[in-house]
Parts: sequence; structure tokens; C-alpha cells
Amino acid sequence: MFIDRTGLPYEQPKLQKPLIVSKEEIEAEVERLASLPAPLNGRRMSIICNPATGVGNGFAPGTGITLSVLRPGERTKPIRHNSSQVNFCIRGGGTAFVDGQQIRYSQYDTWNTPSWAAYEHTNDTDELQVRLTYSNAPLLEKMNVHIVEEDPSSSGRGRRDSHAEREPGRAKPQEMADAPGEGHKSAESPFGTFEIGRSGAYLMPYETLINPDVKKQEALHWPWREVKKELDKLKALGSAYVGRRLYLLYNPATEHTNGTTNNFFATITIRPGNIVDRPHRHTAAAINYFFAGRGYSVVEGERYEWKAGDLMLTAPGWAIHNHASYEDDVYELTIQDSPLNIWMGSLLWQENLSHPLEVLGATGGFGTNRAVG
Repeated sequence: MFIDRTGLPYEQPKLQKPLIVSKEEIEAEVERLASLPAPLNGRRMSIICNPATGVGNGFAPGTGITLSVLRPGERTKPIRHNSSQVNFCIRGGGTAFVDGQQIRYSQYDTWNTPSWAAYEHTNDTDELQVRLTYSNAPLLEKMNVHIVEEDPSSSGRGRRDSHAEREPGRAKPQEMADAPGEGHKSAESPFGTFEIGRSGAYLMPYETLINPDVKKQEALHWPWREVKKELDKLKALGSAYVGRRLYLLYNPATEHTNGTTNNFFATITIRPGNIVDRPHRHTAAAINYFFAGRGYSVVEGERYEWKAGDLMLTAPGWAIHNHASYEDDVYELTIQDSPLNIWMGSLLWQENLSHPLEVLGATGGFGTNRAVG
């Protein structure tokens, strides 16, 4: 099929509307899930879906969110998939086993699950465990390539024995040997990769194309008690500060894309009482979970009120937005698909609407008025 666009301008994107899922709605769904009999795979979960995102049941077009609940003493069966995740515990605690690594987490802790890493969760506490999981599954589903393996033990790699006792954070030797990427060697082609003339353009042989260097993705853990110690120091920046008081939960494997995973960054923000941010915009979509305080956001000229426990698509891609707190300090988790956009060269960002935009990671960036030292 041909669609003739000869001489016609490109159609501008139709900006999506913000969406708020209230604390009360989330709590009601938690109680509903908790009331269900334990399923065979152990996973009590609901997708928090924004119908405007189309295929993939995302909350933003490339970002999915699931709400998961485990009762005390329960555990899920292992699973793996080619989507990656950022996990955030909003109630209770427990333990995640990710490719043999043990992550013991509490309320407001964050950790990532790399792509194609076998994982499971257990609730080894006396409280209900509630998690929000952010995934790039909707993007892969739009591409029709989201591959999920419900029983990793049948694939030939062998299930890691996550029931066995192990030193926290350390896998057993046989588990480490079976981890993806271990012992990988780059291809050595007799032809090599070589430059064409002096153009800066190269040719790469097939032997290297199908055996690229591995950048190992690890499961990393950011405990809230440690993050909060550093975050609270940013209150001293004062009302004249023009940036945002946050820390990126940085995964060094993402390098210059400044990510928590290759798709997303996760930031934790403190917004002191009565602070109003400067309006800005970016092509990456941002989702906020507010877990303390209350305030409002102005998105494309419309005002939206929010409070602790609310989940919000606060910044649909390229929408002008800013946020403000009321009298109490606000804490929030933001998930944003900036790293993916940096890799694609598509992260347009306008930090000040009266100044030109930049393509972050390609043309330049921005500064703040924070003093050095």
C-alpha cells in the first residue's frame, strides 16, 4: 500500500493527556488481588492500563506498569522475558532472586531486573507485599516481539536454585557460570572491521555482526534508607534553585544514556514545601508515583491535583509541564524513557521555554545555578 504525501508537511504529534490513578483506586485493587486464591504461578498482578496508548496496554506508549501483591509466606514461580524492569516496593517488603542474586528489599526500595534474567519474588515478611513494576513490554508488544518464557528451567540453561541458602547478594559458583554473558568472547574475523577510505564510515563482517561485545546488565538495588540520606541534603538548595532536587538511580552499564535500565531512568525527587518548578518539555514520557506530600502539575495549561499514593502520567511526550508542592515536602519516583530516546538520538529537551532546545546526548545539554563545592 502506498500513501502519497507528495508536497505535504509532516503531521504534528497529537499530545496525550495526563492520567491519574488515585491512591484509593490502587488500594482497592491491592485488596481485591490479595483476596484471590493463590494462582499456580504465584503471580497476583494487574496491568495499570491507559487505553490511549494502544497495543501493549501501556501507561505511556512505551512504558507498562503492573501492580503485584504477595501475601506473607508466598512466592512466585520463575519467569524471564526480553523486556527489562524497574521495580518499586510501595508496601511491605520481601526478597527478589534475579539470576541467582538475592535482593532483600523494603518499602520504597528500587531495583532493576535485566532482560532475559530469570527471576522470582518471595514474601518472607509478616506484611502484605505490594510492588509497582515498570517495563518496556508495551514497546516490544507494539513491535510484536515480546518473548516470555514461563518456565526457564525447561530451556536448557537450568533454573537457579533460589530456594537454597546463599550469602546475600552473591550467587553460587555454578549459578555464576550459567549467567548470560559469562565467558563471552568477541568474534575474531580474519577480515576485520575496516574504514572505507578516510570517510569515517566502516564495513563490519557478519562474524562480528552476530557476536557483538557484551555489556553485562546486573540487577542493582537502591535501598530507600540510603537514598533518602542523600536526597534530604538537597533541601538546602533553597527556593532560588532552578533545577530539580533529585537523584538518578544510575546503572553504570547504561553509560552516557544516564539510565537505570537501557530503556528507563528512575529518579527519586524531594520537592520541599511551596516549591514551583520552571515549565519545560521533552520527548521522553514521564510517570510519577508520589509517596509523600501533595501538590499539583500544570500540563499543557491544565492543572491536575495529586497527593501521596497517586500514580500519574505527569508528562506525556513533548507536553509542556511543571510541578508544584503545597506546604509539605513531596517525595516522588519518576520513570522516564530518556535513555532509549538518547540511544535513538530523539531526546529533544527544552529546559527553558524561552531558550532553544537541545538533543540530549547528541548536540548538548543544560546547566543549573547550583554552586560548585
